[in-house]
Amino acid sequence: MKISTQHYRTLFFILGILTLGYMLYVMGLGVIWLNITKTGVWFIPVVGSWLLIYGLNALAFNAIIQDPELPESKLPFRSILRLTITGYAINYITPFVALGGEPYRILELKPALGVQKATSSVLLYSLMHMFSHIIFWLVSIGLIVGFLPLTKPLLLGCAVLALAGLTLAYWFIRVYKKGFTVSTFQFLEKIPLVKKKAKAFAREKAESLAEIDQQIRVLYADRKPRFYVSLGLEFVARVIGCLEIYFTARALDLDMSLVQSLIVSSGSSLFANLVFFSPMQLGTREGGLALALKWVGFPAAAGLFIGVVMRIRELVWILIGLVLLRITRAKTVSEPAELVTND
Repeated sequence: MKISTQHYRTLFFILGILTLGYMLYVMGLGVIWLNITKTGVWFIPVVGSWLLIYGLNALAFNAIIQDPELPESKLPFRSILRLTITGYAINYITPFVALGGEPYRILELKPALGVQKATSSVLLYSLMHMFSHIIFWLVSIGLIVGFLPLTKPLLLGCAVLALAGLTLAYWFIRVYKKGFTVSTFQFLEKIPLVKKKAKAFAREKAESLAEIDQQIRVLYADRKPRFYVSLGLEFVARVIGCLEIYFTARALDLDMSLVQSLIVSSGSSLFANLVFFSPMQLGTREGGLALALKWVGFPAAAGLFIGVVMRIRELVWILIGLVLLRITRAKTVSEPAELVTND
């Protein structure tokens, strides 16, 4: 039985409510309110900055979706913004990175764009989101070398991370040039437990997978202005994301500069992404913040408070995302003619 978009919304709305309830129970309403009051007026820009971030994410996503040769790809920006917020809300409450948000976005876009265009657009945006993170890490390594006292272990760590980041950046460029869905299924066909299903799926969907890879290649080869606009917007969103650490540090009367907040943000996100099997990165973020704060000369204990405030901010935006998910009405949109087949 195929899962409809409405079923998907309902499933993740229920999962989101359960996750919110669990987080509120674990953290305690008293602790949440105490940390909000301790943050004071700085809590407003902490939460508000993410409206700007999601707006930039939506603009980056929209730059990928829109194609002058496809009039149906010109979608209202408010729809893309809603899809961005709800998609990230779903990702926050699932244990694996992008387990739920990406299929949800594909289902929402499919009626207007068709399955291949919807799938390639979501995959391209996910790749762009990750690619910008790699660029962000590489820039942060440069700032660490330029602004922090370097010890041999820190210098060695920066060298290893720089090499890893450049390797990943090279891999992303190769993906943009050649696609990756066909090659991914070719790899899966070699894994014992899944090779039969992967081979059957690859044969059945060979034409669709090839079309998706072609659309991935087109963005980098023929639509480079949009490629760089999307990457630039995602990178700026990463930089603005550092502001919540800066604002929270101000609430603690820590004399943190914007450069230091950027280093703390990139260091903590690197640690958290190394241990990604955790809903809302439970426990990993606080450890990463403590280490990163120590690097830049601040008390590691402040990482716990900053981490709690960031988690409360996530709860606020998960709630907003779930509300948007719930009030969204399914719109009946005819599928493009080329996708209609006669049995």
